[in-house]
Amino acid sequence: MKFGIFHELATPRPFTAENEAKVLRNALEQVRLADELGFDTVWAVEHHFLEGYSHSSAPELFLTACAMQTERIRIGHGAVVCVREMNHPIRVAERAATLDLLSNGRLEFGTARSSTWTELGGFEADPDRTKQDWDEFVRAIPGMWTQERFSWKGSCFSMPERAVLPKPMQKPHPPMWVTVTSPGTELDAAERGLGCLGVATASLAEQERRTKEYHRRIQGCTPAGLVVNDQVATLNFMHCHEDLATGAKRGMGFLGLFGLLNAHLLFTREAYPTTAYQSLGGVSAPAASRSGGNPGAAYGVPDGVCIGDPKAIVEAVKRWESVGVDQLNFLVNACEVLPQEQVLASMRLFAREVMPAFQKGKTARAEGGRG
Repeated sequence: MKFGIFHELATPRPFTAENEAKVLRNALEQVRLADELGFDTVWAVEHHFLEGYSHSSAPELFLTACAMQTERIRIGHGAVVCVREMNHPIRVAERAATLDLLSNGRLEFGTARSSTWTELGGFEADPDRTKQDWDEFVRAIPGMWTQERFSWKGSCFSMPERAVLPKPMQKPHPPMWVTVTSPGTELDAAERGLGCLGVATASLAEQERRTKEYHRRIQGCTPAGLVVNDQVATLNFMHCHEDLATGAKRGMGFLGLFGLLNAHLLFTREAYPTTAYQSLGGVSAPAASRSGGNPGAAYGVPDGVCIGDPKAIVEAVKRWESVGVDQLNFLVNACEVLPQEQVLASMRLFAREVMPAFQKGKTARAEGGRG
């Protein structure tokens, strides 16, 4: 099992320069500590116009800062919005390759097609075209990275033969992923040989069903790139404290606010009915559970959510491991609900008491970090 931290850069009102800067500074301090503690990846989303919920509109800049301030943690572009009105595929390839070079070959390249009318409508993008655009992006970009000269003729974009520079450090190219918010996108990932980057909550049973079908289908895939990435990652929430009740209270505080902000989003399906989006996109808080196998259930912690004391979190991680998930990516705060010192203490305790149970042969630098 691998562990990552996941940033939406959720920001409290008022949206002053001071508040915006504080969120960025705190996120970077968390990333530096994660690097020292032995977390595997830092991911940052791309969102636009989502007030409070996510101010991560220039993730390539935030991730460049992450790369410059860390040594080993992988840099997850989770994910570039592959819609032509938002990002031109040539510019995406150029920026991603540059980030791979700056990070000394640590880039994980995620792709997405956006999921809210707030964002798509803001760019005057047609929701019925987003999957077609995304499909061209994921097939064209590997060619830009690996071919000395590249040309393309498609419905999303066309280009005459040119040398797209620079090329990434990783050979043949960085691992590719697609974010999964709607059921069925994991099948699109499998058919193209892409990693499955889950960013919407699903029950353990549903995740197991999807993961099994993903692994079955990817065996016979036709890769969009030159390599197959058969990993499954999923989003989770994490707050770790020595006392189960305290951990639950703090963790559910920021999870609840994040879920509320998500519920306020204006989703594509609500404003623009289309078969291109079968379900509402985004990340919502999981449903509460009173499962007997969930140590945090008595405190309202949903089943499988990594909130509580180390013992409860170990049990939650084991359940995800048992259904075939390879990586858990954690939101560790939202809108600065928790003071930064509590977030950093939680990360240190997680690294010291939880990571060793899942990293046989690896040493988590749990005592590291001066943040």
